Amino acid sequence: MALQDVCKWQAPNTQGPSPHLPQPGAWAVPPGCDPQTFLQIHGPRLAHGTTTLAFLFRHGVIAAADTRSSCGNYVECPTSRKIIPVHQHLLGTTSGTSADCAVWYRVLRRELRLRALREGQLPSVAGAAKLLSTMMSCYRGLDLCVATALCGWDRSGPALFYVYSDGTRLQGNIFSVGSGSPYAYGVLDRGYRYDMTPQEAYALARCAVAHATHRDAYSGGSVDLFHVRESGWEYVSRNDACVLYSELQKLPDPDKEKEEEASRDHPEPASPAALRELRERERAAGPSPCLG
Repeated sequence: MALQDVCKWQAPNTQGPSPHLPQPGAWAVPPGCDPQTFLQIHGPRLAHGTTTLAFLFRHGVIAAADTRSSCGNYVECPTSRKIIPVHQHLLGTTSGTSADCAVWYRVLRRELRLRALREGQLPSVAGAAKLLSTMMSCYRGLDLCVATALCGWDRSGPALFYVYSDGTRLQGNIFSVGSGSPYAYGVLDRGYRYDMTPQEAYALARCAVAHATHRDAYSGGSVDLFHVRESGWEYVSRNDACVLYSELQKLPDPDKEKEEEASRDHPEPASPAALRELRERERAAGPSPCLG
């Protein structure tokens, strides 16, 4: 007799995500309360912020982030790691609630491992982004806060995706997430080029995060830098953000030097007011003596 007939056992669905997380309507809230309304009224309202960025270039994908974890006006941890490896060729930046990000990356790591065992190969970066967005979209409206940039290298080359907890999934070349992202975008938009060398890409990422930590109160600590290559991800460095910003201020500004060179080569024409003042001075000085 079959096991299903004896124990009423049914094989689990191996095609979808593993059913270890509670269903959206199974949260422990008082009887008769809607989970979404209950969380909106009684849930914690703590301000938090961060600065994370990632960009695609000729030699792979660069990911950088600060290390300050804040909880309201309190710095909970100055040395947290906001870039989480998933496997050898995939990692992601984390922004939002630290606990939510850690849990969902643990779930993603498990699901990708199970798919690799079933299919014999790891899913692509696009497949991992779609899987994560699909799983999190089921919990939309339940105060889940996860914003991540998935950086990886698969069979089609380097790839970069932005995934948000409401199911949003975007592909692009540059992403910056967190409260310090407007300042980071300003530096990235000014200095980004696809054909950069690795050292130029490292300098640009450090500069963007360092300037963001200087302006954003919720970002700070150090600057973590990762590089995803064809051979896998590499942890490049961790630099103190304050020291890095001070060193950047001492460096000469190449744009300013170019402007000075251009002004010397092509002097600006005198204005009409300056020409009139020069003629009045010549009249006041009288006619010039004749030489002969």
